[in-house]
Amino acid sequence: MRAMVLKKPDLIENSPLVMMDIPKKEPAPNEIRLRVKTCGVCHTDLHEVEGELDLPSLPIVPGHEIVAIVDKCGDKVSNFKKGDRVGVSWLYSSCKTCKYCIRGQENLCSSAKFTGYHVNGGYAEFTTVNSSYAYPIPDRFSDIAAAPLLCAGVIGYRSIKLSEVTKGERLGLFGFGASAHIVIQIANYWD
Repeated sequence: MRAMVLKKPDLIENSPLVMMDIPKKEPAPNEIRLRVKTCGVCHTDLHEVEGELDLPSLPIVPGHEIVAIVDKCGDKVSNFKKGDRVGVSWLYSSCKTCKYCIRGQENLCSSAKFTGYHVNGGYAEFTTVNSSYAYPIPDRFSDIAAAPLLCAGVIGYRSIKLSEVTKGERLGLFGFGASAHIVIQIANYWD
């Protein structure tokens, strides 16, 4: 399968991502293999590619705003079937047992792994993910509209929920990137 592979970080203008043929992975028992339809580009991807983040290993296929179709299911997968449309975000896996995971703060888990950082991501024709970390994508969203929701949308929604803002209260947004762009829409909808 074709994939954009980062072998060595470098400035983006030096084209550090290289198109390569790499093997298409078979899904493990709890995994689904996905045919990637689209993958958004997050600023974290740029940080990885340009070497601003220490990468656990190289080479790596970046990308974590994945919208895809289930291509094949592992033997123990029961929550998806071939042909389902799903999304995959930055959080690839967590231990599910630590205090953070139990509180629903899996992103703080010291054993967390991240899509396109610890494991190959969505800048490829296919990728695999544990079916517990894939999410059904409603038909009302196009692939392109859904992709940013899998990173900026998750961050923004989580932030607004943690703020506990209620109707009629003021909400301050500091910085105005993709997450704030989505939060302002949510806040306006709630108002």
